[in-house]
Amino acid sequence: MSWNNNSNGKGPWGDRRGGNNGGSRGPWGNGNSNRSGGGGDEFDAFMRKLSDFFGGGSKGGGTPSKKIIFFIILGLLVVWLASGFYRVQPEEHAVILRFGEWNRTQVESGLGYHLPYPIETVEKPNVTFQRRIEIGFRGNLADRRGSQLSYTGIRDVEKESLMLTGDENIIDIDFVVVWSISDAKAFLYNIRDPEGTIKKVSESIMREVIGQTDIQPALTQARTQIEARTKELVQKTLDSYESGVMVETVQLQKVDPPGPVVDAFNEVQRARADRERLRNEAEAYRNDIIPRARGQAEQLIQEAEAYREQVISQAEGDASRFEAVLKSYKQAKEVTAKRLYLETLETVFSNVNKVIVDDKIGGSGLVPFLPVNDLQKKQGNKSQ
Repeated sequence: MSWNNNSNGKGPWGDRRGGNNGGSRGPWGNGNSNRSGGGGDEFDAFMRKLSDFFGGGSKGGGTPSKKIIFFIILGLLVVWLASGFYRVQPEEHAVILRFGEWNRTQVESGLGYHLPYPIETVEKPNVTFQRRIEIGFRGNLADRRGSQLSYTGIRDVEKESLMLTGDENIIDIDFVVVWSISDAKAFLYNIRDPEGTIKKVSESIMREVIGQTDIQPALTQARTQIEARTKELVQKTLDSYESGVMVETVQLQKVDPPGPVVDAFNEVQRARADRERLRNEAEAYRNDIIPRARGQAEQLIQEAEAYREQVISQAEGDASRFEAVLKSYKQAKEVTAKRLYLETLETVFSNVNKVIVDDKIGGSGLVPFLPVNDLQKKQGNKSQ
C-alpha cells in the first residue's frame, strides 16, 4: 500500500508533520529542517568522542576544545618543517632542487636545511670517491697501490679491446679509466648516463690514439704517451659536454697482439730482436775497426811526413856539402882530389870483409893474413 495512505499520517520513518512526540524522527533523527536540534547533536557526539580519544573531553559533555585540534595540526607542521634538515659529509656536495629545478649547491660539510618535500629535495653525491670503468675486460679489483690497479678473474671483451693501429695491425688493449665528480650539479643533470658516456668517450678516444700509433711503439716504449694522450683528449671531450667529471688517470692493463696470431707475432718479434742484435754487433765492430784504421792512417801520414822531412834535409845537407867540397876543390885541386879518393875508399871498404895479407911472412909458418872484420866483431861484443 502507499505510504501516503497510512491512516496515522506517518512515513516509513515516522510522522513527517513535526511535533515533539516520538513519531517526529526520520531515519537519522528528527526530520525537522531546523539543524539546531537533533542533527547538531550527532555532530556534537562525534566531536566529543574525538575529544575523548585525545584526552580533551569533559565528563559533563559539550564540544571538544579547539586548542587540541590546533596543537595536532601544529605538531604535524613542525614534523614536516623538521624533515628539511640534512647533513653533508666531508666527501659530499648537496644539490638542492626546488620543484624539480636546480636551486643551489652546498659544498661545505655540516648541517643544512631545505624546504620540506615536495617543495625542495636534496641529492648528495660523493665527489671524492674515485670510480673506475673497465674497458676491454671485466674483472675484480684485487689490489690498488696509488694509481696502480691489479685485477683477478679477468674476462676479455673482444668487441671493446680489439683496435687497429696506425700501421694497419690489430692489437688487443685492456685499460681502466679512473674518474671522480668535479661538479655535482653538472654531473647529475647535464648528461643522462654519466658512466656510459665516459665509457663510450674513453673507448672512442683510445681507438683514435691507437690509430695514430704503430704497433711496435704501442707494445713497448709508447705506453706512457698513449695513457697521457688518451687522458687529455677524454677530459677535453667531457668538458665540452659540461659533464662535471674529472678524469684522474688512464691506465693500460694489457697491450698484446690478438690471441690467434700471438705465436706468429712472437716469431716476428724474435726476428726483429735478432736483427737488432746483429745490427748492434755490426755497430760495435764498426766502432772498433774504424777508429783503429783512422789511427793507422794517421800514423802512416805522420811517418810519411817525417820521411819527407828527412829526405829533404838530407838532400839539402848533401847539396851543402857538395858546394863546400867544390869550393875546396877550386882552391886546392890535388889535395881535395886525394882526400875525396881516400874518403871514397873508406866508404867502400867499410861495408866489405877485409883481409890483410903480408907476403913477407908467408914461409915462416904463420898465417899470412889478418881477418880485420872478425877482430872488429869480437871487440864489439866485448864492449857490449
